[in-house]
Amino acid sequence: MAPRPAWKGYLKLSLVSCAVELTGATDHSEKVSFRILNRKTGNTVRRQYIDSVTGKPVPDDDEVKGYEIGDDEYLLVEEDEIDAVQIESSHTLAIEHFVDRDDIPQIYFDMPYYVTPSDDASEEAFAVIREAMARQDKAGIARIVLYRRERPVMIEPFDKGLLLTTLRYDKTVRKPDEVFAGIAKSKLDPELIELATHIIDKKQAAFDPSHFEDGYEAALLELIQAKQKGRKPPVVQAAERPANVVNLFDALKKSLAGDSGAKRPASKTPASKTPASKTPAAGKAAARKSAAKPRKSA
Repeated sequence: MAPRPAWKGYLKLSLVSCAVELTGATDHSEKVSFRILNRKTGNTVRRQYIDSVTGKPVPDDDEVKGYEIGDDEYLLVEEDEIDAVQIESSHTLAIEHFVDRDDIPQIYFDMPYYVTPSDDASEEAFAVIREAMARQDKAGIARIVLYRRERPVMIEPFDKGLLLTTLRYDKTVRKPDEVFAGIAKSKLDPELIELATHIIDKKQAAFDPSHFEDGYEAALLELIQAKQKGRKPPVVQAAERPANVVNLFDALKKSLAGDSGAKRPASKTPASKTPASKTPAAGKAAARKSAAKPRKSA
């Protein structure tokens, strides 16, 4: 069954427009999900709104949205009144300007959607807009009303169509200084950085999302299958939590040896320092000095 479009409207570039539709680029339907049951009867239960003053259930027809305008004072707003609120971005993706995709920090990206022409008459205009964007290697910035919220979006060529990614508002993104301000700056040992760099080199690989597996999902399925067959749920030992590194120099050397089986690369030690033949003890002493400085996790 074809996925249901999340939005239908028009893509507009200056005076050129075409009918398009958005389809969610991700699917969570196959994930393990649970229903809430009555333990005593085994029946499913349903949620019900309760009047906060009378304590009585509220029938569906009596439920209405309210906007708080004072202490315990609300303005009632009907669903059809909300549906009647329409602005241009409710039905039109008007590309306002173009940017280099790399200029948008990753932290602003939210949810991805595929954009496709919604009828045969729109295919030519859609293809022209897509091809022009691809040749210029640019991403378009627009706005869209999706799920009753206007959202800034980025639109870019993707495969045979376009990919629309909703963007977060600047006011909703915490500034790095709010979180990273407590990380102290320290002078790092070049040899430690060199070792870490070689570990990264040894671990390089082509990106392949087909290798991603949800280990927690697999463990849940194993639990469910065991219960279905009347067996006791498997006892899983919790993974050992890593301890703080006491000797960073030794930890890096062991990591490099474990990943590649290769010997530690020769250190590029300045002439004023101890030559490459310095003893392991001297290296450990340097590592202890570096590790002695408190570090905070990012």
